[in-house]
Amino acid sequence: MIGVILLVLSWLLLRFEGKSLRAIGFNQPVKRSAEFAWGILLASAFVVVQFLLIAYFAGFEWRLNPDFNLRDVLLSARWNVNSVLFEEFIFRGYLLYKTISMVGTGRGCWLSAAAFGIYHWFSYEVFGAPVQMIYVFVLTGMFGLMLAHAFAKTGSLFLPVALHLGWNLTTGMVFSNGPLGEQLLIPFQAEMAVLSVVQQLLTSIAIPMVLVGLVIWLLHYQPSRSGH
Repeated sequence: MIGVILLVLSWLLLRFEGKSLRAIGFNQPVKRSAEFAWGILLASAFVVVQFLLIAYFAGFEWRLNPDFNLRDVLLSARWNVNSVLFEEFIFRGYLLYKTISMVGTGRGCWLSAAAFGIYHWFSYEVFGAPVQMIYVFVLTGMFGLMLAHAFAKTGSLFLPVALHLGWNLTTGMVFSNGPLGEQLLIPFQAEMAVLSVVQQLLTSIAIPMVLVGLVIWLLHYQPSRSGH
């Protein structure tokens, strides 16, 4: 529901400028479908690698949750879709479109990334804890930079939504790492080893940053389309 509300709001704001939703990429359905497909698959693949490595390092295996049912799938999908659409329409979409038109693509993307990182201080409830704040700001800020770059290069919300949704859905609904508790897969092992600092850096930071770098590299030679 939140996605519909923000979509309508975006349409109204664009209408005041004599533009349509095409300005934020609601056009070229075949191209947008392709962007959505590769975005969601790429992000999901990186999450799978991340959580398989975590299981390997910690000495456990992922097993199907026997209590996970269709109702849980629908509730989890709705929660993840709503949260992703909320963040994408707020931090990308019309606001990023306008920011880029005012200050340029590079500055616009960095401003969006910084705002995304600061927002997660509050959504992750780490405000006031300096070390956690730095960690969250860097990690979510760089992820936000990737999403902003995807919007700027494609002129559309479809790729950033796909990347964001692929990451969140696979992390939360598949590997049960989110606010909804146990989902499709749950860890199985009597005792789990504690990950070393190197292992934590590899799984928690290196893998997401490789995804960020890969997406930005893949889009590097594509001309920016937002603001046109």
